[in-house]
Amino acid sequence: MSKQHKEALALGREQGRAVRTYLEALELHKPKRGRKRTPDSIKRQLADVERRLPTADPLSRVHLIQQRIDLQRELASKSQTVDLANLEKAFVKAAREYGTRKGITYAAWREAGVSPQTLKKAGIGRGA
Repeated sequence: MSKQHKEALALGREQGRAVRTYLEALELHKPKRGRKRTPDSIKRQLADVERRLPTADPLSRVHLIQQRIDLQRELASKSQTVDLANLEKAFVKAAREYGTRKGITYAAWREAGVSPQTLKKAGIGRGA
């Protein structure tokens, strides 16, 4: 394999990683319907689950245990911060070339949750 071929493969992996990471962050942080859950409300639910566990019947106990696991996971994810600005910057740098190479249209990017402003920064237009 030539040096140029290896460099092209490395560039493709880097671009794919930037695109994937940005799209995953968008997916995790997209607004959800209904009232927003705060860390305090999650902690209150956890306390309620812990209070009910000792007296629960075996079937209810397993449901409560799963609810506790889900709430703990959600609470942990709330404390993690994602630098969306840096992820967007890397996406903007990679998206046009990556999208052209993979045949990804403006409409597909939009449906995946990428904003028109971000696509414009990346040089991806409706006619592209």
